[in-house]
Amino acid sequence: MTAAHARPTLVATSLPIGIPTFGVLGVPVRERRVAASGKLRGVDSLHVVLVEPEIHWNTGNAGRSCLAAGARLHLVEPLGFSLDDREVRRAGLDYWPRVQPRVWPSWESLERRLPELGEPFFFSAEAPRDLWSVRYPERLVLVFGRESAGLPLGLRKRYQDRLLAIPMVDPALRSLNLSSAVAVVLYEVLRQREAAPAVAAVAGLGAGGSDQ
Repeated sequence: MTAAHARPTLVATSLPIGIPTFGVLGVPVRERRVAASGKLRGVDSLHVVLVEPEIHWNTGNAGRSCLAAGARLHLVEPLGFSLDDREVRRAGLDYWPRVQPRVWPSWESLERRLPELGEPFFFSAEAPRDLWSVRYPERLVLVFGRESAGLPLGLRKRYQDRLLAIPMVDPALRSLNLSSAVAVVLYEVLRQREAAPAVAAVAGLGAGGSDQ
């Protein structure tokens, strides 16, 4: 639903002597160990929107990812299930009561409030750009479509300059699972936010030179 087929490209860079070694996440190894402990900065300006989701356990899993990432989950009706379904609670495990998704009666009702929520980006396999091509703003809304058909055609046309895709190597794959796509994008956003202070610190060290 939200992936495009592309082969990832690795770019090698050189750093001045004395600059901490960077790991695969783009964060100095020492900093990355701190992040790996599970402690992330709180995020109160990150939103995930599922437009007309159809499968209960995808929504439950997306809710768990939102809790982990500190994001707010929004659901746009009609839904293909009841939020009272046992399967939704099972997918969210005992965390589901804390997800507290905000339910909107239509996309139009949510769209009117977008300026209050943040800058929107829409995920579709038809997107000309991938999720790595964007530096995500602090106030952010990530919008995903339903499992069977993705985002409605009208949304894709109206926001075509804001469409992003998740790259995939295998051309036989049509898309990623919805809840997997949500998790991938959320953690790319968090990676950027967590890496930014470390990158800025490294830039400062490089500009100041070395005493050695």
